[in-house]
Amino acid sequence: MNDFIENEVFEKIDYSKVQLVKGEYDGCSFRNCLFLNADISGITFIDCEFMNCNFSMTYFKNTSFRSVIFKNCKLLGLHFNDCNAFLLALSFEECHLNIVSFYKLKLKNTKFSKCKLQEVDFSETDLTNSTFNNCDLIGSIFKTTILEKTDFRTSFNYSIDLEINRIKKAKFSLQGVIGLLGKYQIEIE
Repeated sequence: MNDFIENEVFEKIDYSKVQLVKGEYDGCSFRNCLFLNADISGITFIDCEFMNCNFSMTYFKNTSFRSVIFKNCKLLGLHFNDCNAFLLALSFEECHLNIVSFYKLKLKNTKFSKCKLQEVDFSETDLTNSTFNNCDLIGSIFKTTILEKTDFRTSFNYSIDLEINRIKKAKFSLQGVIGLLGKYQIEIE
């Protein structure tokens, strides 16, 4: 039987050396923890917050993230598409997401704020009504992605093909329109 942990704070724990107890974490906060190459597969996080944590190369097989916030975290080489998709709800603030996959996930209403999203795979992801607030999306992949009502107005360095993505009522700044025309190799002055 798995443990049930509620409203606890975990600080400065190196989960690459100590295994996180399998179970359900509800309303917990993880601060300055290291999850480098850690295996947190099958664990459930509900209304949890991760602050200043390093998730480089962490294993997420069937992990549940329900209303989870990542703040100022390093997320490198992760496969969120391996998570349990049931009630998946994420939010990212001031995070570095490098070579991360959200392939085919339903991420409606997801908020990315002041994040660096390098080479993030959003292929076939549903990002309806999501917000990218002041985010650097350099090298991120949008392929048959649902971007309806998604807000990119303050973000930059994105490249989105209008012909293969659904972008009805998506919001862009005038300066950001260049990221929508890149494939046409035209010069805008």
